[in-house]
Parts: sequence; structure tokens; C-alpha cells
Amino acid sequence: IRKAPRPDAGVNTQVLFGDDVLVFEDVEGWAWIQSERDGYVGYVADTVLGGRDHTPTHVVSVPRTFLYPGPDLRLPLSRQLSMGSAVTVAGAAETRGTHYALLPSGEAVISGHLRPLGEPATDWVAVAETFLGTPYLWGGASGFGIDCSGLVQLAMHMAGRQVLRDSDMQAATIGEPLDPGPEFAGLRRGDLVFWKGHVAVMTDPETMIHANGHTMLVSREGFRQAVARIGYLYGSPTGFRRP
Repeated sequence: IRKAPRPDAGVNTQVLFGDDVLVFEDVEGWAWIQSERDGYVGYVADTVLGGRDHTPTHVVSVPRTFLYPGPDLRLPLSRQLSMGSAVTVAGAAETRGTHYALLPSGEAVISGHLRPLGEPATDWVAVAETFLGTPYLWGGASGFGIDCSGLVQLAMHMAGRQVLRDSDMQAATIGEPLDPGPEFAGLRRGDLVFWKGHVAVMTDPETMIHANGHTMLVSREGFRQAVARIGYLYGSPTGFRRP
């Protein structure tokens, strides 16, 4: 979703395959839309939009997977799909021992990369950890490139929790404010740490995971080391939340 209707405009966020959007207008190849998931508004090329002919039944549950023209991994790809993409499974097939879910179009995706809708993950932090090594992308919200708040939003979405997109919105709305106490001793797995324009997820009392411009990856970092490193440039944490 871009800030303006042109290909060189900045990217605010992304919508995924199968996401529902509202279209307000469509002019000269650009649609002004609103994501129904989080209310984000902006412009997308109208070529990526399409009607929904079938009700989604499954969601991609791995960071990245592929859609094939048919049930054969040797075929050229139809498209790439991110975690969170919604698809309709209409059948199944097996080719040379690999199991595929078939879409109404006849296209195929690896069946083990899908999970039925309505069966959310039980540990959203574990979902976030599957993105380790994913490239950092400003405005990214997918398994092909993701930013700090996009990581939090997508991981929580996979666990059945809908949260807002940007880190300042998340700092004001997710869970409850937290005072971690002296030396941050009260932090635990799943707590969120906020800086101005940034958010990280605690994976244990000493370690956090975040999509960051320092490594340009989703990476683990010692919490205290991160506080010192980030503080040098951007100051101390501005808040903590417990989802």
C-alpha cells in the first residue's frame, strides 16, 4: 500500500494474497483502498485486485511458500505466498510423494504449508521466531520482507489476535502497560518493548527478537545490549506492554 498513486511512492504497509480490502476509487491504474484487517488506507496497482469467488478455508502457516500451476514442484511458479495468505482448498493430490492442496483454479500449494482457518497458533512469539533471518523491509508485512511492527502484527494475526499496524499504535493499544521494574527484572517472554518508531518482542527475560535496520534482518539480540546500542542513537525505551 503506497502513500501516493505512483510506483516510486513510499510503501506504508502491505496486504496479503486473499486479504479483503475496500476500494474507494480506481483511477488510471491505481486503486485507493482500505485494508479490512487494520484499516490502513493507501494506493495499490489495480492489477493486484480481484473478486472473491470462493470462501477461504486455509491460511499459509509458514513464512514463505509457492503456488504452482498444478501439483508438481518442478513446474514454473504461479506466484509466491507469504504466511497469512488465505486460500480456498478444493482438493488434494500427490506427486512423487509430495502432498499438495488444490485450489479451485487447479493451482497447487504444499499441503503441509497450510493450516485450516479457525485453528490459530497457540504461541505468537514462536510464530515470530519462524521469521528469523527474514530481510528487513520498511513497510514490509510479509515473509519476503518485514519491518518491526509488521512482525508483531503478522505473528499475532496468526494467533488470532488482530492488532494495529504501526509501532506507535501498538504501543497505545496492545495489552496492558508494563513496569518492568529495576534493571528490567520483570520482563518475560511475549512482552513488547517500544522505542520511538520501533518495537521488539521479548523471547525470554534476557533476549528479544526484532526486525531491525541494524542487521537488516529479523534477528535475536540481547535485551541489555540492544538498549545500549539503540540508546546511543535513539534514546531509552519509551514503554513496555504485556499482550
